[in-house]
Amino acid sequence: MDVVWSVAFIGETSGRVWQYLRKNGSSTLTAIEKGVKAPASAVYMALGWLAREGKIAVEQEKRSVKVSLTEY
Repeated sequence: MDVVWSVAFIGETSGRVWQYLRKNGSSTLTAIEKGVKAPASAVYMALGWLAREGKIAVEQEKRSVKVSLTEY
């Protein structure tokens, strides 16, 4: 799949990630990737966007990373 890496695409993916976390709560990176049906690289850029805005918390749990919303 060819993807155009634009700010709009990353922003839209950020919105989908936010909605996924709102609905499903704290989730692993793999679950988020599958849940939003986006390439891993797009999900990581979206998570960076949300982190920069202070909208997510990231925690290491044993061998996995979990992401959750800081507010609704």
